[in-house]
Amino acid sequence: MLEVSGLKVTYGSIHALHDVSLQVPAKSIVTLIGANGAGKSTTLRAISGLVKCAGGSVKYDGEDITGLAAHKIVARGLCHVPEGRMVFANLTIAENLRMGAFLRRDHAAIASDMDYCFHVFPRLKERLNQLAGTLSGGEQQMLAIARALMSKPRCLMLDEPSLGIAPILVRSIFNQIVAINKERDITILLVEQNANLALKVSSYGYVLETGKILCADSAGALRNNPQVRAAYLGE
Repeated sequence: MLEVSGLKVTYGSIHALHDVSLQVPAKSIVTLIGANGAGKSTTLRAISGLVKCAGGSVKYDGEDITGLAAHKIVARGLCHVPEGRMVFANLTIAENLRMGAFLRRDHAAIASDMDYCFHVFPRLKERLNQLAGTLSGGEQQMLAIARALMSKPRCLMLDEPSLGIAPILVRSIFNQIVAINKERDITILLVEQNANLALKVSSYGYVLETGKILCADSAGALRNNPQVRAAYLGE
């Protein structure tokens, strides 16, 4: 569903990504792991059109979307949940969810998808009229994912969904990510510093180091790779 080939991104004279290539098969969960500053977030931002590519290409569902405006990429069903959640703090949960469906006009389906969001994250329904800025970090992450679901994505990119969240909620959110993948057949590209947990829920993984793909393998093989275990799994 998603094919990135030779992707390059520069920030002035700094080369953030060097020839990054990866593939995300339809209906799979693929994870991208690496240290801080490796280029993981930049990769997602380049795919979603938030930063300009200096070279390479991005194909989504067979269509070249390199250089396409971000809102046009969302309209094609590729949605990005950014690091730090970026909810609309001064809007309620209900208003944030409606913003997620901004490009849609299928009102009955929008209502159905909102019900699904409440099925996945019941806590959001309990706080429907609460301002998003007053939610806990975990609740904001639930809202960010639910808001993305309201855009009716076929591919979802999640950037650090466990960042700044109480450990008790991390496992719950990852369980829901797996459920979304299975129940809705939504393809997921996951960037996550909790490499052990990310590889447990993924079928395939890529290790990014200083803007380059260091290695790629099945998630199980990466979890058993001594170098990966030492560098990223704390073993």
